[in-house]
Amino acid sequence: MSSRKIRWSSWLPLVPALALLTGILLVPLGGTFVRSVSSPDLTLANYEHLFTDGVTMTVLGRTALTAAVVTLAALLLGYPYAYLMTRVSPRARGILLVVVLIPFWTSVMARNFAWIIILQDGGPVQSAFELIGVDDVVLYGTNAGVTIAMTQVMLPFMVLPLFSTLGSIDRKLLLAARGLGSSPTAAFWKVFWPLSRGGVMAGVMLVFTLSLGFYVTPALLGSPQQSLVAQLLAQRTTLLLDFAAAGALGMVVLVITLGLVVWANRVGGTVSAIGVVATSQPKDR
Repeated sequence: MSSRKIRWSSWLPLVPALALLTGILLVPLGGTFVRSVSSPDLTLANYEHLFTDGVTMTVLGRTALTAAVVTLAALLLGYPYAYLMTRVSPRARGILLVVVLIPFWTSVMARNFAWIIILQDGGPVQSAFELIGVDDVVLYGTNAGVTIAMTQVMLPFMVLPLFSTLGSIDRKLLLAARGLGSSPTAAFWKVFWPLSRGGVMAGVMLVFTLSLGFYVTPALLGSPQQSLVAQLLAQRTTLLLDFAAAGALGMVVLVITLGLVVWANRVGGTVSAIGVVATSQPKDR
């Protein structure tokens, strides 16, 4: 059997998956793109309008800022948690893992309605601030409340990639660094942190890209005055019935997301390689 036939036979099991992917993803995306440049005639006016209407760029900027804050908060909370999971006993690790997975077993709507109760006027958060003398704290219906709730929803997507990466790092490298005279802090930043950057990049990009298109939490906890891009897309499709403009906006968000993913793959791979090489090189003393 020739090598060409072997290559073709190795692709045959992927044909059903590729056909399904084409039918449910590529065909709708192609139709969306065609609609965005052909309504009413072949034109790029819908794309030009995105950058000149005074609303879309503001919403995109607000969405990017919200996604960045959510990603940073998830990283600051998720990294210590994932690190703790690698240091405890197997039984405690299982409990911590269950705690991370519980949100996946809970309805998204139930979680968001719980946040509405927590953040609403007169709710537990406002009452807690009043106990310490801070009055008139309003979180429900604001971008701050949306950010808090989105951080809780996105936290598992940060913890799981981090746990996978941190758990694979050889602890003997830290002991070797300590034996060579490094302090615990220096050993962490010079050995452990570079080796964990691949997981950090994976978690950051996963949380950031998901946050860019998040709809349920901003729709329930936010306000129309501080809407994000997913709310703007819903408004243009369901209320204004402007499918061409909505398609153009969706394609722009898709291109931005794909660009970020490609950049993250290159940087993440480079960083991981640099970290491994740096820690494996002998140092002169």
